[in-house]
Amino acid sequence: MGKYLLEADYVGPGIAGLIREGGSRRRAAVAELFQSMGGSLEAFYYAFGEHDVLTIGELPDDATAMALALQINASGAASCRVTVLVMPEALDHSVRKTGRYRAPGANAEQAALAKWDDEGGHPAPDDASDDIP
Repeated sequence: MGKYLLEADYVGPGIAGLIREGGSRRRAAVAELFQSMGGSLEAFYYAFGEHDVLTIGELPDDATAMALALQINASGAASCRVTVLVMPEALDHSVRKTGRYRAPGANAEQAALAKWDDEGGHPAPDDASDDIP
């Protein structure tokens, strides 16, 4: 099971529904949604700021998290965004994996970089005779 952060905002009919039902009933509805998709709701908070609701829950996999978000967004009453949460132990495992990566500009000739064309983002021609009028 993975952990997911859902950031949600009520829109249009969702705001009216929240006023009518109250906060506790909405939390129960979201918990039921998580359970119906094989997961569990761990935390549910209303917030001042960028988002109306912040939740953390467990779901079987990323596809299930996307399906949950699609259901919420398709309702027209709320919009949400899902973020996969990563445990510190998973990061520990990740930092031991290596690959080959060359950063932009690494191993490039310094002379070519010095002639970089500010406007086009391409190395400038070696001599002015290559310029097209």
